[in-house]
Amino acid sequence: MTPPFELYIATRYLLARRRQAFISLISLVSTGGVAVGVMALVIAMALMTGMQQDIRDKLIGAQAHVYVYKITGGGFDDYREEADRLMTVPGVVGAAPSISGRAVATTSGIEAFVSLKGIDIDLEGQVTDLDDSVLHGSLAALREDHDAVLGGVVIGEDLALQLGAFVGDTVRVLTPQGSTLSPMGMVPRMRPLKVVGIFSLGLYEYDNAYGFVTLDVARQLFRKDRVDTMQLRIADLDDAPAVARAVTDTLGAGYLAEDWGRLNQALFSALWLEKMAIGITIGLIMMVAALNIVASLILLVMEKSRDIAILKTMGATSRSIRRIFVLQGGVIGVVGTLVGAVSGLVVSYVADRYQLIQIPMDVYNIAWVPFRIEPLDFLLVVTTAVLVCLVATIYPSRQASRLDPAEALRYE
Repeated sequence: MTPPFELYIATRYLLARRRQAFISLISLVSTGGVAVGVMALVIAMALMTGMQQDIRDKLIGAQAHVYVYKITGGGFDDYREEADRLMTVPGVVGAAPSISGRAVATTSGIEAFVSLKGIDIDLEGQVTDLDDSVLHGSLAALREDHDAVLGGVVIGEDLALQLGAFVGDTVRVLTPQGSTLSPMGMVPRMRPLKVVGIFSLGLYEYDNAYGFVTLDVARQLFRKDRVDTMQLRIADLDDAPAVARAVTDTLGAGYLAEDWGRLNQALFSALWLEKMAIGITIGLIMMVAALNIVASLILLVMEKSRDIAILKTMGATSRSIRRIFVLQGGVIGVVGTLVGAVSGLVVSYVADRYQLIQIPMDVYNIAWVPFRIEPLDFLLVVTTAVLVCLVATIYPSRQASRLDPAEALRYE
């Protein structure tokens, strides 16, 4: 099948030789500019999407999807009955209690602040991935009786390194509610806990400052007779805000619910803003590439004015002339976009596979930057790049189509 003569002429102009070699060089530079812009945009989108998804996945593994508080009564008396009631809310697939508080942990003269969380071992697995995150020891060991200590505790990996504690060691914790009355007034009382497990949830905030105990131990440490919070896991993560509203509607105004997205709104808003800022900044590269296409086509029109005049005298219409230069810009855009897209995919895969970009975990909650390419983002980048290149051909192609053959050939 013979290709249209417009496409044939457009490719011939792109591959010009000898005295028109400068035009070919400019076309090559324009193609390279498009490729670099598309590659940079694909990599940037993959980087920011990967960070968002990885942080989100680790957050929803370490946290519940919805937290429920009972405003009246100061907490939940019978948490098992409350869990059964919460399971009737549409979308809820798991419910578990928790008691939380702050403490100072001490071992071998080293001190560290720690957030202690009392849990029901049988129900906690329904709402978080804690059990699967235990590296040493076990979560079930919290049930066991331990001599000369208040109970067991499972601590984060970074916290264990900070305290120099391992499974079987004893740490002493001091809580604001743990003071005892003496003739000298209120005296802080250190309570011993035995390390029965070390976990790693992959989030610095948890691995560096969290410890888990049983509900009974938490009640004694913080002197609470009621459960603070009921944690919920839902079937569809995107339904978390709707489920939070449904809790209040179903159980009454005495219940307050917050979803994980609202609790982490500031973090994800910042990540989204960074993604947009990077996308806009790198998108300017595409504008530069588009200007290169405009410049190369204008130079080509000036160089080929005699050829255009001859084509018109041979019967070529203004529409055909316009199509020649649109096709030339389209070829530059498509080739550059394909090269850039494939290069972006390769670089993103290699950087993700070999974890090339390491970042401080205490700042970003992750140790390395993952790269994730969303099909919709990828399609948007590719489509936008091609459209920008086609738009860049409008002015040069119109100028070429308006060329007067008599004027162009007057001095030939």
